Amino acid sequence: MTAQTPLFRDSQLPFAKRIDDLLSRLTLEERVAMLHQFGPAVERLGVAAFRTGQEALHGVAWMGPATVFPQAVGLGATWNDELVRRVGEAVSTEARAMRSRDDRVGLNVWAPTVNLLRHPLWGRNEEGYSEDPKLTSAIATAYTRGLRGDHPAYWRTAPVLKHWLAHNNETDRATASSSVRPRVLHEYDLRAFRETVEAGTVAGVMPAYNLVNGRPNHVSPYLREHLRTWTDQDLLVCSDAGAPSNLVDSEHYFDTHEEATAASLIAGVDSFTDHGTDSSQIVERLQGALNQGLLTDSDIDTAVRRQLAIRFRLGEFDPRLDPYADTKDFDTPAHRALAREAAEQAIVLLKNDGLLPLLDLPGQDTRIAVVGLLADECKLDWYSGTLIHRSTPLEGLYERFGADRVDFAEGVDRVRIKTSAGTYLSVPSADDATDEVRGAEGALDPALLAGRTDLPPLTTDTTGTELALIDWGGGVLTLRAPDGRYLSVADDGFVRASADQPGGWVVQETFRLEPHGSHDSHGTHESQESHETHRSHGSHAGGHLLKHVGTGRYVSVTADGVKVAAENPEILELEITERGEDTVARTAAAADVVLVVAGNDPHINGRETEDRTTLALPAHQQRLLEAARAANPRTALVITSSYPYATDPTDLPAVLWTAHGGQAAGAALARVLAGDVSPAGRLPQTWYASDADLPDLLDYDVIGSRQTYLYFEGTPLFPFGHGLSYASFEYGNLVAHVGENSVHVTFTVTNTGSTPADEVAQLYSRAVTPSVSRPRRELLAHRRVHVLPGASTELTFELPLSAFEFWDVVHGIRRVEPGPYELLVGASSEDIRLRATIELDGTPTTPRPVLELGLNAADFDEQRGAEIVDRTKLSGDAVTPAHGNHGNDGTDGPDGPHGSTAELVYRCCDFGPATGTGTVTVEVSGEGSLELALDGGPVIARLDVPATQGPYDYATVVTPFSATGVHDLHIGLGGPVRLAHVGFSG
Repeated sequence: MTAQTPLFRDSQLPFAKRIDDLLSRLTLEERVAMLHQFGPAVERLGVAAFRTGQEALHGVAWMGPATVFPQAVGLGATWNDELVRRVGEAVSTEARAMRSRDDRVGLNVWAPTVNLLRHPLWGRNEEGYSEDPKLTSAIATAYTRGLRGDHPAYWRTAPVLKHWLAHNNETDRATASSSVRPRVLHEYDLRAFRETVEAGTVAGVMPAYNLVNGRPNHVSPYLREHLRTWTDQDLLVCSDAGAPSNLVDSEHYFDTHEEATAASLIAGVDSFTDHGTDSSQIVERLQGALNQGLLTDSDIDTAVRRQLAIRFRLGEFDPRLDPYADTKDFDTPAHRALAREAAEQAIVLLKNDGLLPLLDLPGQDTRIAVVGLLADECKLDWYSGTLIHRSTPLEGLYERFGADRVDFAEGVDRVRIKTSAGTYLSVPSADDATDEVRGAEGALDPALLAGRTDLPPLTTDTTGTELALIDWGGGVLTLRAPDGRYLSVADDGFVRASADQPGGWVVQETFRLEPHGSHDSHGTHESQESHETHRSHGSHAGGHLLKHVGTGRYVSVTADGVKVAAENPEILELEITERGEDTVARTAAAADVVLVVAGNDPHINGRETEDRTTLALPAHQQRLLEAARAANPRTALVITSSYPYATDPTDLPAVLWTAHGGQAAGAALARVLAGDVSPAGRLPQTWYASDADLPDLLDYDVIGSRQTYLYFEGTPLFPFGHGLSYASFEYGNLVAHVGENSVHVTFTVTNTGSTPADEVAQLYSRAVTPSVSRPRRELLAHRRVHVLPGASTELTFELPLSAFEFWDVVHGIRRVEPGPYELLVGASSEDIRLRATIELDGTPTTPRPVLELGLNAADFDEQRGAEIVDRTKLSGDAVTPAHGNHGNDGTDGPDGPHGSTAELVYRCCDFGPATGTGTVTVEVSGEGSLELALDGGPVIARLDVPATQGPYDYATVVTPFSATGVHDLHIGLGGPVRLAHVGFSG
């Protein structure tokens, strides 16, 4: 060090002092500029530009070739913390290596996603780990530990958890509010974040687009009240892309962007991701908020300090001391082996009646048919990197069994498309065209990648081109040319065979067939007819229009070629030259065993911005499965998908599921099918039997609507934690001992089979006599262990007493309720092998002291037709009838000007001894009425609420009320009232 060297460059000083020094040297303008995602360099101080955000969900994404691991839901299916830690280490190592040659690659990684997989129709199901908060936090902690590295001071990458909070719907995701009652908030949604943050492996979080209880996540008081209390570290909160503007533009929560930006910053947002690389608008809004007195210099400094804390931990200011600075490991043999290992461990054997493993089949020349739309695919998703290596199921089976023993039928429909002039759509030859893979060069924002225009557009001629048609469900089609390129539409509107795969932020490779006559002069249509509907007779009597989904325009034929346009759509006729089920049936009939590989394309019908509408397997794939099964009863179904399906397995001897497994998916699948590896993946979420088992997608009350394995009372298709093995296991010797601060549990697992295999032992608990609704069973711990045939292993778990807590809404605390708890040990949530009961001490449950504390409206035990909303824009909750709820008969109710009604139930309210006539006092806004009853009896008090000026203008309304003893209190809400608090006097 010299006298001229600034203190922030002195590596001997603590980071905090160095940050103080650097902050003092930055001008206000320089500090404000740092708060955009793309912070500029401060050249006069030698401080480099900095970008928050590098996608790294299951490999480094968007920046070109990298090792691609299984999707996050597949990593969750491994139930293997240590494996996932190693995956995180490999991903962050490659991020460092890639950054050394491309400084666009960032080290503040936006991963993992810890949103709970509450609802299987969520479009982003592939991004989460599990429906269970304990499993999610365990896997997330492992992944972030790998991303962070193990150096005490410097981090390999700085992981940010997504998406805070209660975010499980793409439908109206930027305007919808998740109604989350306090118990669900504390026992479910916060838990996945909390345990990972407390582990010290997290650099920050990203708020989600949605609102929670009526308040946008980007101004949530929970960031301050909960998140920042879980750790002493400075956490960096990065906004989601475009979310700061949404506060005004779509959510209309604030009148001006200056107000919105200031409120976000004060709530805890430290980095604004908005308007791409253009920081000028965010800077202007921050400066405007400062000028208007909405922000202070201190507010700016707090956010900049948190960002600088991350940059110091990443070694930016100590390059010679940074232990990860010279990392070069990229696409190493170890990383390739790890990708295959992860893909193997993610495979779940759902059913097996002896068909698998294939090497156990008699004869050495067994013929295997592999059929289905995904049989020769290695699909990527929006958050994948570009493949360096690629292994499809077909390629994996060729390699493992030999190409001479494996037959293949994809099962696409072969079609020609005839125009009204009698000609056919034709794909021109492009022999001199170069092969291009979408995103191979990397992009800071892949949503901006444009389609190819260097290839000739489709034309028409007398013979046309036979195209491969796939109906992905819901009438969404893709069309593929014989050379493997998909029909796509570029910015110029022409249709070309130009895409290696469907993809992009707005997919340009999907189409819909619509009957001619459903299209009116305004470009709209009255009905849709899918390929599946009309394919049985080949054509609609009046012909069809081909609608391009990405642009909403229709295919037309022009002198310059085939394009999409807003008018003059071409009337087309579809001629099916070969049906997919016919080729599948022929191939299946000639084989000894058939593998039907079905599932989804992660860019179609269920992805970011689009939820699914059904659990059903798409009809195209269902008919392929039925054709194979009819031709050969020795048919196994291999589901390769981002989410669960409801497919009847009754007539199938074997069923497997794997998420899209990354670059080694095919090789991994072949090794499991062969028996080289015994499957030991376990379902990270419930597979429901039908759509009828599902709650509404926007119903976040997992307790009240009995969601996930925790509360679901029906019979699932396959339960949470389910997965079979080629071995068999016996559980025994369960011993549980209650200590002062923990419960000590041991048991043994014995491999009673003849195959070395992994087993995933799962430990659950159940409160036997709870005072409130508690989970049917709840995962406390798990462990994946490898056990040799005939060997036993003893597993030991030390469970903190906090694992048995629930959220006490009466006192606003977590507590253990005294009484018996059953410990359940087994191979899944429903396959319980051992049981033991323990007695726990705790704080006894007492009736609600309503005379002393009153009732916060959101602290209900049960509700019907209600939703929680924001009491004020800053903090607090209120309860109101859900929009459109009009009572049991579907008509406008008698109360309130809009007829909306709701009921709240508060159990065991203690109104004390008789002391004469009392009163009830409510804090309420809006207009309508409240009715109070005891134990479901008649109304004993009614309060009419006169109209208040606005939703945040609360009035106090009082009326006589008399009750004694302990009762269940029922409060009926009529009209658009917002109830915040109820108080009683004796």
